[in-house]
Amino acid sequence: MTAKQNFDVNFSEKTVNSQPLSWKQIRHNNYPDYERPLLKVSPEIRARILKRLTFLYGVAEAEKYLPELERIMQVYYAHKPLEVITQEAQLSSQNRFTQEDIILITYGDLLRSNGSSPLASLVKILEKVPGLKKAINTIHLLPFFPYSSDRGFSVVDFRSVDPDLGCWQDIATIHDSYQLMFDAVCNHTSAKSEAFQNLLNGHPEYEDFAIVYDSLEGLSPEDLQKIVRPRTSSLLSEFRSIAGAIWVWTTFSEDQIDLNYANPRVLLWVIETLLLYVRRGANIIRLDAVTYLWKIVGTSCANLEQTHETIKLFRDVFNVVAPGVALITETNIPHEQNIAYFGNGYDEAQMVYNFALPPLVLHTFYQGDATALSRWAQDLEFPSDACTYFNILDTHDGIGLMGVKNILSSAEIDFLVSKAREHGAFISYRTIAKGQDEPYEINSTWYSALNFDSDNEPLNIKILRFVASRSIALALKGVPGIYLHGLIGSTNDVETAIKTKSKRDVNRQTIEEEILIEELRSPSSKLSQLTKFLGQLLEIRFSHKAFHPQGKQQVLGLSPQCFIVLRTAPNQEEYILTIVNVSQEACNLEIPLEKFDIARSTDTKSNISGGIYWYDLLKNQALQIEQQKIELILQPYEILWLTPQLQVK
Repeated sequence: MTAKQNFDVNFSEKTVNSQPLSWKQIRHNNYPDYERPLLKVSPEIRARILKRLTFLYGVAEAEKYLPELERIMQVYYAHKPLEVITQEAQLSSQNRFTQEDIILITYGDLLRSNGSSPLASLVKILEKVPGLKKAINTIHLLPFFPYSSDRGFSVVDFRSVDPDLGCWQDIATIHDSYQLMFDAVCNHTSAKSEAFQNLLNGHPEYEDFAIVYDSLEGLSPEDLQKIVRPRTSSLLSEFRSIAGAIWVWTTFSEDQIDLNYANPRVLLWVIETLLLYVRRGANIIRLDAVTYLWKIVGTSCANLEQTHETIKLFRDVFNVVAPGVALITETNIPHEQNIAYFGNGYDEAQMVYNFALPPLVLHTFYQGDATALSRWAQDLEFPSDACTYFNILDTHDGIGLMGVKNILSSAEIDFLVSKAREHGAFISYRTIAKGQDEPYEINSTWYSALNFDSDNEPLNIKILRFVASRSIALALKGVPGIYLHGLIGSTNDVETAIKTKSKRDVNRQTIEEEILIEELRSPSSKLSQLTKFLGQLLEIRFSHKAFHPQGKQQVLGLSPQCFIVLRTAPNQEEYILTIVNVSQEACNLEIPLEKFDIARSTDTKSNISGGIYWYDLLKNQALQIEQQKIELILQPYEILWLTPQLQVK
C-alpha cells in the first residue's frame, strides 16, 4: 500500500514571527538524519510489542513483521528534531494535559473567507472572535484529506490534504499557533481509494486489504444478528471486480470499505500513517470509529479484545518514538464499555470521549433537574493520573445516545428523543442484536437542542441557558472540547439536511467571514453576547489550576435545581466551587462549609474554618460567609464560580 508523499514544508523552522515555539510546535525535519544513531528499541519493549503481535497474528507472522515495524519506527525517529527528543524525555504523564488545554473541533472549511484557502484563513478568522485567542490552545481538524462522501470520513488518500481546503503548508502554519488533533480514520477507507481499486483490479498485494465474500450468503443470518453496528444499512455491499461480483464488509456505508486488520500489512500501513501525522504536526491522534476495528465472525464485532490490543500496540509505538503524542478513542458506546479504552490507565488511550455527558446535560436542562447528572458525576473516576476524559457536549455528528444507555432509563431516553424532535432535531438509528433498531444519535446543533429556533422566549434567556449548559463541561474533570457550531450558537440547518438527505448536515453549515464579523460588530447580537459570556468562562478556566484535569473533583447533590462541583488544584493550593442553576426558576441554595472536602492545616491559606470570604470569579465580587455556610439565591441559569480568599484587615 503506497501513497504519494507531498513534503512541501520546512519542518525544521524553530520560530514564527521571531517568537520562540513551544517544543510541541517545532516542526519535524523534511528528511531523515541517518548520521545520528538509529533508534534502538529496548529488549523489554520489543518483547512487549512481539507479544501483542503474537496475540493478533500468531508466532510466525509476529516474528515476520516485527522487523518491518521496527524499521517504520526508525524512519520516523530519524526525522525527529533533537530538541523535541530532549524535551519529551522530561515529560510528566500527569501533566500531558493541563487546565490550559481547551480544544476547538472544526472542519477545515466551516469558516470561509475570500482570497485564501479555508485552512489558510481558519486561524485568521478565529482570532477575531473575542475570548478565543487566549483561551483555545488546540484545534481538532476533522478529516482534511481527499474524500468521496460522509463529509471527509470516506477517505480517498490518507496522506494528502484535500486541495479544496489547502495544503500541508497551511496545516503547518496553524500548528505554529495551536496544538493539533488529527483524525485517524482507521476503520475504513473510501471505495474510490487506490487500495480498494487495486483490490477490485486483482492486484495480489491488496487481496486481503478488505473483508470479501463470494456471495451475499457469506455471513449467515445468525452471524448477522450478533453483529452490533451504528447503522441500519446492509452490512455487505456488492461490487464488480476483475473476478466478477464480490460482497465487501461495509460497517458504515457502501462507500466506506472496512480495513481488514487480520492482514498484518494493513496494521503496519496504518501505524506508518499515524507516524506521518505526527511528522505533520499532530499532537493528538483521534482514533475514529475504533470500536469496530476488528471483525471476528460469530461475535458482536464490536469492542473485541483484538481491538484493545491493537490500540495498546499503537500506544507502545508512541511511547517509544513520540511520547508527547496522545491517543484519544472515539467510541460512542455505553459508558462502562467506553472507559475500558483507558486500559489499565497507562497502556491504552490517554483520553476517551465522555459520551455520557452530552445526553445527561441535555436531560438535565430538559427536566430542570440535575439529580441524574450529579449522581453519575459523583462516581466519575480515572484509572490513573495519566489519563482523562474529553468533555464534549456536541460534535460534528450531533449528540450521541449510547453513553447513557445504562445510566438513564429507556423512558428517559425516549423523552430525550421526543423533546429533541420538538426542537427540530433529526434522529439516527443503529442496528442492534437480532436486527432491531434503536435511537443512536440526536442530529442537531447544541443551541437548537436547548432552545426553540422560533418562539417568543427572550434572547437573553436562551443565551443564559446555552452558556449555563456549556459551563458544566468546562467545570468537570477532564479536557473540554467544543465544536465550532456549539461555540458560536448556530441553529439547525434543516434546509441543507433535507437537500443532501444527510441528517448530520443539520450541524455542518459553512459560515462566511463577512457574516461572522458583522455579527460581532453588534454588541446586542446573539453571537456577541454569547461569545462574551462563554469567552469569559474559557479564559477563567484556562488561568486556574483548580481546573487541571488531574485535580480533585467533588460533586455535591444539594439541590435538584443546581449542579455543584468543587474543583481542587493537584497541589491543593487552589479551590473553585462551580455552581449552575439548570432550571428556569430561581433557586434558594444553602451550602454548609462542612460539606467541602478541602484540606485543613495550620496554614491559613488552606484553612477555611474562619477569616475568609468567597470571591466570584465571574462577577468580580465577594460573598461574606455567615455561620459556616454559603447562602445564595441563584437566578434562572445563573453561574457562579467561587474561590475562597483570606480577608485582608
